[in-house]
Amino acid sequence: MNKTQLKRIIDAAAGRIPADCEFKNARIVDVFNGEIFESSLLIKDGLIAGFKGEGFPEALKTFDCEGGYIVPGFIDSHVHIESSHCSPSAFADAVIPCGTTTVIADPHEICNVSGLAGLDYMLKASEQTPLQSFFMVPSCVPATDNEHAGAVIKAEDIAGRIGHERILGLGEMMNFPGVIAGDSGVLDKLQVALDEHKLIDGHSPGISGSLLDAYSAAQIHTDHECETAQELTERIRRGMYVMLRQGSACKNVLPLLSGVNQRNLSQCLFCTDDKQPHSILEEGHIDYNFRLAVSGGIAPLDAVRIATVNAAQCYSLHDRGAIAPGRRADFFITDSIEECRARHVFIGGQLIAEKGGMIKKSPAVKPEGVDSSIHIAGFSKKSLELPLKSSHVRVIDIIPGGVVTGKGEARVRVKDGLWEHDESTDILKLAVIERHHATGNIGKALIRGYGMKGGAVGTTIAHDSHNIIVIGDNDDDMVKVVESLIGIKGGISMVKDGKVLGTLAHPIGGLMSDRPLQEVHQQMTALHKTARSQLSISPDIDPFMTLSFMALPVIPSYKLTDMGLFDVTTFSFVPLEIDEQ
Repeated sequence: MNKTQLKRIIDAAAGRIPADCEFKNARIVDVFNGEIFESSLLIKDGLIAGFKGEGFPEALKTFDCEGGYIVPGFIDSHVHIESSHCSPSAFADAVIPCGTTTVIADPHEICNVSGLAGLDYMLKASEQTPLQSFFMVPSCVPATDNEHAGAVIKAEDIAGRIGHERILGLGEMMNFPGVIAGDSGVLDKLQVALDEHKLIDGHSPGISGSLLDAYSAAQIHTDHECETAQELTERIRRGMYVMLRQGSACKNVLPLLSGVNQRNLSQCLFCTDDKQPHSILEEGHIDYNFRLAVSGGIAPLDAVRIATVNAAQCYSLHDRGAIAPGRRADFFITDSIEECRARHVFIGGQLIAEKGGMIKKSPAVKPEGVDSSIHIAGFSKKSLELPLKSSHVRVIDIIPGGVVTGKGEARVRVKDGLWEHDESTDILKLAVIERHHATGNIGKALIRGYGMKGGAVGTTIAHDSHNIIVIGDNDDDMVKVVESLIGIKGGISMVKDGKVLGTLAHPIGGLMSDRPLQEVHQQMTALHKTARSQLSISPDIDPFMTLSFMALPVIPSYKLTDMGLFDVTTFSFVPLEIDEQ
């Protein structure tokens, strides 16, 4: 803002010149005092000028709120846009009608595939959308040294991007063992952010006590991996902001509410982290977090604070998050403060969405440097064979409702030294195939709780390195899935009896479709129905999102990478066979 613009805002606030728009008959949510008051809101040059006084000149335009509540635009404090399966423009068009006007995104999914080119694409693709998109530079590409990603981002790479005006800091530091151990390479990345006076997002599932002290002492600012009220309290005690997450797989808002009170409310934020198209369309976005919190006993005005000003203060976005003079005119109008369903959404003072839809679609940007890359070597049916010296094995146990897995054991059938599927058990083969550098690496393990009978499912969405992950009860269908994924340049595929049951192409890095979210939703809905009806996949899990997280070696307990079965609790690889001596 220059001096001329500053004077116009001041003059409009003082009533010396007309405002651009007056919002009359409004009930305004005051997040600072925690109250609602009636007034007319004045907008000038996309900013809030103030509240209309007596004798003020008529505004150039008026908007009748009809007694509705003016609520600051909601802020998603941590989201992976890629998890929507859509491009940034399609994602924007999906969440803005929900009242979300700002997101802080971590593009480590696309960066694990395409490196800094992925970050550059996300910045460019989001630039022309009305949604205010800020980013964190991914800190863990790859997430650990125990897998092969498509790129490696080092401290010097982070230093080259972190100064961008829309980059707020360093993305979630998933390598919490590296932080706690004082690993030199990890410290170099942290130091880049500290030198630039930028924030560091956290990711510390399950750690407490002195280990949490060591982690937070590294100036870790936030955490979205809390699952209990005790974990929330411990992190807030250490000065961290805690995100109440509600995604498609991880649903933590209600479990955390018992730890939220008036004393620590200011340290709480809302986030979605990973949310698929059907969840956004059927539930909403941050407005769904809001409604859950209210249903769990949080006062509506407190829930608004968590969704708005808390996030703005956490990320030093002091130009938004409240209906106050000088702040951005990013807000929505709702008829119910208990429901907060957006009737009209304004960004920068402009009407962007109404009655659940965009006024105008966001412009799409042609993907550059992030075209899908599937380069595999030495793959064949034989390469999927699982040799076993013992029938007593470790098993990845799926735990519905989250991404944490259990350390399972089982007795399995072994024939001619190879694992053989037993139809009387719910144990399937899982394989992770390196797809970026044609290393030929294939990690293999056994998994329980998926429920599939006859067939295979695979995807190039496998957090966080995004190699191909495929699950099945027979090798022929698993091979067919991999061939199908190569043919569609990445995405999702299902096969039964050698026949492809359905696919969804993700040509942007193998992670995102180039189609509108509604269209992606329709295709995914069809895939979900097929997964249940023809493959009998358990109704307690999301067939595709659950599968995608089975390769994430930073969330306990057992996970699978292209290098083998990984025990996250000990941060080490473990053999499939259990030594009975």
